Amino acid sequence: MKKFITLAIATIFSLGAMAQQADLRKKITVTGNSEIEVTPDIIYVNISLKEYLENNNSKRKVDITKLENQLYAAVQKAGIAKENLTVNNLASYNYATEKKKNPDFLASKQYRLKVSDLNKFNSIIGAIDPKGISNTNIDGYDYSKLKELRKDMKIKALMDAKEKATYMVEALGNKLGGALDIQDLGNDNINQPVFRNYAMAKTEMADSGAAPELDFKKIKLTYNINVVFEIR
Repeated sequence: MKKFITLAIATIFSLGAMAQQADLRKKITVTGNSEIEVTPDIIYVNISLKEYLENNNSKRKVDITKLENQLYAAVQKAGIAKENLTVNNLASYNYATEKKKNPDFLASKQYRLKVSDLNKFNSIIGAIDPKGISNTNIDGYDYSKLKELRKDMKIKALMDAKEKATYMVEALGNKLGGALDIQDLGNDNINQPVFRNYAMAKTEMADSGAAPELDFKKIKLTYNINVVFEIR
């Protein structure tokens, strides 16, 4: 009997503690958003050079070394540090061997160039023999102040959540309390910039002698944050 009474008392105290721990506050959950467009100021571009025959009736080729020298000179003239230009892929690593096996072998090299201004890239491409450029494409991009930008955007997303919660709560005759929970959804959405492939403008460039236009759009960043507010 004593054991039963002791168990009953313990159960009552346990239920009482659970009731005290239950969060009976009225709440509202909203999602705050922020969005911005920026132009990337760090761009990595692949440039593929390839030897070519001077004409269909001749086996004389424009050597890869000549094309490389044009690229190096153009990069230097654009004021870009030499360490920003690296060999990304060497398809002619066995050039001497291939040349012995096949006299018609055309060597090729792929470079990776880091630029902060697409106009400079445009001038570099324009200084290279267009027939020696087989392809260019965006390999990557970045924004130098992205860390500071993310911080600012998350604050704006929080303020957006507070504004939404405030007018919804006040519409019901209540007041908005403090934030009870903040959840960063982590969906840092960055859209892919559009870069017109050089091959699309290759003929145009060869005919006009000018560098192709680069269609590079801004990147859009979007942040979403869930916030739980108390309703008073």
